[in-house]
Amino acid sequence: MSYTTITFVRIYLTEARIEQQQRLLAFLHDERQVRGVTLFRGISGFGRSGKMHSASLLDLSLDLPVVLEFFDTPEVVASLLPYLESQIAPGHLVHWTAQLNDSDHA
Repeated sequence: MSYTTITFVRIYLTEARIEQQQRLLAFLHDERQVRGVTLFRGISGFGRSGKMHSASLLDLSLDLPVVLEFFDTPEVVASLLPYLESQIAPGHLVHWTAQLNDSDHA
C-alpha cells in the first residue's frame, strides 16, 4: 500500500454567510481544482464568543456552524493559504499534514 503526504485544511464558517461559502467553493473547485472538498453543516457549536449556535425543531436558524474541509499536496495548499487567510477571520482556519492512502497510484 502506498501513501502520499497531503495537507488537510479545515475552515470554520457560519451558515448565514452563504456568499462566503459559495466564493470559497468556487475558488477551490473551479479556479484551483483541489483534490477533495466537503462542506459540512453542523447541528451545534460555539466559537470564541461562547455563544451557542444550535438547531432545534422550533428554530429555523441560519446561524449554524459550517465546516469546509479540503486537502491537496503541501505545495498546492501553501499556494492557497495567502488567499484563504485574506478571506477567513483569524482563528477560523487550521491545517495539518496527513497521509492519504494512495494505492490507486501505486
